[in-house]
Amino acid sequence: MTIRALIAEDEPILAATLAATLGKLWPGLAIVAISPNGIDAVAQALALRPDVLFLDIKMPGQSGLEAAEELAEKWDAAVPFPEVVFVTAYDEYALAAFEQAAADYVLKPVNEARLGKTIERLRQRLANRSGDN
Repeated sequence: MTIRALIAEDEPILAATLAATLGKLWPGLAIVAISPNGIDAVAQALALRPDVLFLDIKMPGQSGLEAAEELAEKWDAAVPFPEVVFVTAYDEYALAAFEQAAADYVLKPVNEARLGKTIERLRQRLANRSGDN
């Protein structure tokens, strides 16, 4: 099964760097959308139903935390809710991120070794979810 991910990041260079790093570290991952803000991320996630969301926290229009909250309210209960990873330069949001049941919290600039650990955590959570462990 192909794991599908959505990236929400308002800085195009950071979005492209994250996508490239994910592609290198997790070759089977399909990036189905890159959203420039939280509002677009919500719309894209509801339409595409990705397995994983990589959400920047500070974005124009709607933060990643607000986007995750809105998605939780609007998500179809028949479909597993995506694993959420918050990617941000601000460590003071970590507690709020985990209150949103985040799978992980990665600080910018994204470190490859740290992202590798996040990928392992995501793979384990996704395997447990589908019973493939």
